[in-house]
Amino acid sequence: MWYLKKSGCKFTLNSEFCVNLRNYSLIYQYNNMPDNSREKKLEAFGRLLDILDELRVKCPWDRKQTNESLRPNTIEETMELADAIMGEDDDKIRKELGDVLLHIVFYAKIGDEKGKFDIADVCDALCEKLVYRHPHVFGDEKADTAAQVLKNWELIKMSEKDGNKMVLSGVPRSLPSLIKAERVQEKAANVGFDWQQREDVWDKVREEFNEVEAELKGNSEVDREKEFGDLFFSLVNAARLYNVRPDNALERTNRKFIARFNYIEQKANEQGRHVNELTLAEMDELWNEAKAQKLGE
Repeated sequence: MWYLKKSGCKFTLNSEFCVNLRNYSLIYQYNNMPDNSREKKLEAFGRLLDILDELRVKCPWDRKQTNESLRPNTIEETMELADAIMGEDDDKIRKELGDVLLHIVFYAKIGDEKGKFDIADVCDALCEKLVYRHPHVFGDEKADTAAQVLKNWELIKMSEKDGNKMVLSGVPRSLPSLIKAERVQEKAANVGFDWQQREDVWDKVREEFNEVEAELKGNSEVDREKEFGDLFFSLVNAARLYNVRPDNALERTNRKFIARFNYIEQKANEQGRHVNELTLAEMDELWNEAKAQKLGE
């Protein structure tokens, strides 16, 4: 929306209307677009710190929290943020970002109480790292592509005094397996261990698929698991090479399957039946109905 602004009053204008009047300014504002100044943002962050300080003293629950007790909640809040991002729900993203931010300042508060670090130390260390690892922005290095930035990032990390001494040592052991596979492949690729042509990866995928088929004719469950793992790893590699985030891709399929299966169950309930009373043919027919409606997409 375009509007004229004078003394706090707004006058709606057509977007093609031009104005050049003394004492008026023409402003374009998106609906619900945030309009907070730098001072307002800093004030809001300071208020959060003040509230947490007070909670830490006056609230029995907040007062008893430790790094260890907060950890499970932090994982949960992070997953809720991930869900909001996958759902492309801006309101939920804003809310969940707040919950994650609370945990960040909470850990910093605990660090402050221990005399180890505070939120300023956290921010300063982050700023120093960002500047140091972006020499193409804050220095004289050249990096014209995102791929070159990532490659430089890994090399810089290894050169830091407290940085990773091994290329893959920075990948957390507790990462979900699908994300871990992508991260170790990315890090290896950033130091040159990658396919010369991305199309070459499909030979590897076919090789691993054939090995799974061959192994299924045997009786070793351990070997089956190994071969399936190799196949999954090769598919993650293919997704990475084609700029597809495998975890996001699989989660979208999960959501699509859930939406369509829920449709089957809902239709069964409308008929006064339980879903397990439907024949496979009936389920397939309802599945195709859900698919035609693009449920979950």
